[in-house]
Amino acid sequence: MATTLTSPTPARGAAGNAPTAGRQRRRSGGSASGSLLTILTWLLALVFFAPVLWMVSTSFKQENAAASTPPTFFFEPTFEQYAAVLAQNAGPYFANSLIATGVSTLLVIVLAVPASYALSIRPVKKTSDVLFFFISTKMLPVVAVIMPIYVISGRLHVLDNVWTLVILYTSMNLPIAVWMMRSFFQEVPGEVLEAAQMDGAGLMKTLRSVLIPMVTPGIAATALICVIFSWNEFFFALNLTAAKAATVPVFLMGTMTSEGLFLAKLSAASVLASLPVVLAGWAAQKQLVRGLSMGAVK
Repeated sequence: MATTLTSPTPARGAAGNAPTAGRQRRRSGGSASGSLLTILTWLLALVFFAPVLWMVSTSFKQENAAASTPPTFFFEPTFEQYAAVLAQNAGPYFANSLIATGVSTLLVIVLAVPASYALSIRPVKKTSDVLFFFISTKMLPVVAVIMPIYVISGRLHVLDNVWTLVILYTSMNLPIAVWMMRSFFQEVPGEVLEAAQMDGAGLMKTLRSVLIPMVTPGIAATALICVIFSWNEFFFALNLTAAKAATVPVFLMGTMTSEGLFLAKLSAASVLASLPVVLAGWAAQKQLVRGLSMGAVK
């Protein structure tokens, strides 16, 4: 009598489907954790953005609604506060900030590019000591140097002068710019420099035609950081200027009064003061993202 042997096909099929099922479970678990992480990220972003949103909404309120307790969430928007801010002759303050920020940022970039090149691609002796000296200038509190700066500025007759702020903002941002741009220059492959030397390119041509185009995103990121620091600087502007060279932060302080309500007006002035930096960041966002991803911020 013949015996028919059958292979355990169902068992093999079950065993073969086990890895597939495991992978599916891992994918579903990964997608669930990814969704949870995305939700937490959005919630965290909303928490950080909430003060900005509240400032913008308050700028469209009447003063009594802005100072009400509990807070007023539903109101009739008005541009009255913006009209009041613009009626205070805010133009000179914005002009001074634009001059001090724009010129100082340009000077920082012009000075930081060759310094960063020398400290990264063509390092000098004791490069680490030089870098420490640069960053050590940021360790001294500003309040500790305001008195000698004030005395020197008074003797040179440059108090309440926007060009004094240009010099101070340049010295304030230059160490940070050198450190940032040094990281960008270090990301440039050495083969590119060797190819430029083999083609007979000199130092200036290599820097101008090869290196600067490659680190343009890093330059944009550094420039934006300098713009933010200079535009928001308050201590020097408050103590070294009066009427002629006062900047936007000083103007914001002037919207606060000891009597009466001022929250809505202050919010409107703050929104107008933030617009130039926000627009600069929006215009340079592609370069900024590329620059930060090159290793400037670690």
